[in-house]
Amino acid sequence: MSIDLSLDRIQKLASHLPPYTRPTCHITGTNGKGSVSALLTSIFRSAGLTQDVVIGRFNSPHLVSVHDSITLNDVPVSSDLYAAARSRVVQADTDHAIGASNFELLTCTALNIFETVRVDVVVLEVGMGGRLDATNVIPDEAVLVSAMTAVDLDHQAFLGGTVAAIAREKAAIARCGRPFVLGKQIHDEVEPIVQDVIEQTGAHLLAAPTIKRRAWDEGRDGPHPLANHIPPPPTPVLAYVPCFGAPIQALLPLQGEHQLENLAVALGIVSAVRTHASIHPPWIDRITPENIVRGIKNAQWSGRLSWHTMPGLVAPILVDGAHNAASAKTLAAYIASLSRDDQPLRLTYLLALSSSPPKTPTQTLAPLFSLNADIGVAPLPFSPPEGMPWVRHESRSALVASISELAPDAVVWDGGGHDESQNAPALLRSALNWAARRQEEKGGLIVIAGSLYLVADFYRLLAETE
Repeated sequence: MSIDLSLDRIQKLASHLPPYTRPTCHITGTNGKGSVSALLTSIFRSAGLTQDVVIGRFNSPHLVSVHDSITLNDVPVSSDLYAAARSRVVQADTDHAIGASNFELLTCTALNIFETVRVDVVVLEVGMGGRLDATNVIPDEAVLVSAMTAVDLDHQAFLGGTVAAIAREKAAIARCGRPFVLGKQIHDEVEPIVQDVIEQTGAHLLAAPTIKRRAWDEGRDGPHPLANHIPPPPTPVLAYVPCFGAPIQALLPLQGEHQLENLAVALGIVSAVRTHASIHPPWIDRITPENIVRGIKNAQWSGRLSWHTMPGLVAPILVDGAHNAASAKTLAAYIASLSRDDQPLRLTYLLALSSSPPKTPTQTLAPLFSLNADIGVAPLPFSPPEGMPWVRHESRSALVASISELAPDAVVWDGGGHDESQNAPALLRSALNWAARRQEEKGGLIVIAGSLYLVADFYRLLAETE
């Protein structure tokens, strides 16, 4: 099945289901959407809203199970609730011969669950692009605020071959009379494009607030962490949020410099809902600076610069679903920040990639192999993700060819006598055993990256091990 971006099918399908009316924060961008949604949900929860307010969240793709893409108060929906909503959606699709795609069915299932439960606020992540993404089916009157994280090249076959074209597609989630929070951009052409779309739409453009690193304050933050600690401690940050008079000082646990920009978007959404939203939910006034500090500190987002330990491995494993050149560059910068001047950098990568022309493995992997390091690599497949038959992994031969081009001196795992006809979890288990032996001999980091679907295989294996 190929991807056919269109709102025609899902609009028809939605017309045969209960109208969607939930107040929604709609988030697009190339990278960082999930982190923003996790931070925003944690802030909402830490405001004590879950005592009498239900927060729905929809992220894609799912991580381990399709149920974890739809959460209520940060808990994946139950199998029964999911099955009942899915049945209603599939029945409507069948009765009216709509032929909705798997993602359209999943999106309608999430929206139907949120409507059935009557959640008080929804944090909704765009799947791909924006203008023709299935999530853009929500009506104008349901939108509290729209937001965009950094835009870069990805999914060019569907969104356009330039950053400008992609930015225009993503900005098209803007709604008339609603605030639109724009995060910091790395490409100069994005902001003028967004301004043009906002002007045509009649939305209100707001810049994400400023977030800065600050010094560790033992009185506020607790004992100072040890130098070169692995995994690293949270980052002390200072946030200037327009809706509050004084800056907010917090500890940000999500790793990587880019998370400061994602936090800025999340706080921009909070501020926009308080000051600019046409809908002003009564619970929004409960979000105080103190609650925001707690929400930031409690935020979790698995599979993105996450650290984990496994039996048999001395050092923790760094896991990141870096799937394009921009996110691989972010991962590489983070790895470089962990290196010590007195020790050579040693890396053992376990890598898989989705096949996504015109993006090539070489383009995606180049930042990871630009590091001056002793590198070992295990090229891997991943398990087919549930409900996404169009997703295929790059072949071992394609990955090996790119590795040979980028890092001819890298040690490439031979597959341990297995081939790709073996199931992906078995190959991952063998590759981890190889990585553990290499780590014992050489030290350094073990990094699982390149595809969120490989990360999902790791989490399933970790659950079995534990």
